Amino acid sequence: MNYTHLTQIERYQIYALRKAGQTQRQIASLLKRSESTISRELRRNTGGRGYRPKQAHKKSEERRAINARRIDEDVWEFA
Repeated sequence: MNYTHLTQIERYQIYALRKAGQTQRQIASLLKRSESTISRELRRNTGGRGYRPKQAHKKSEERRAINARRIDEDVWEFA
């Protein structure tokens, strides 16, 4: 299975298409992404002020940095 993270450009496209009244299904089709990917992106990153692509991308970068941390050798020795 191939999986790629959404790019910042795709996030701005999602924003513009939502503003234009497109449905999640239409957005997924246009971006050639799974409907669940679009749904998950909007659910994770829509707040009181709506979907904000710049903030969404920043949050995704922060999540990626946290998940990318390596386990210390001390922890491996403990296990």
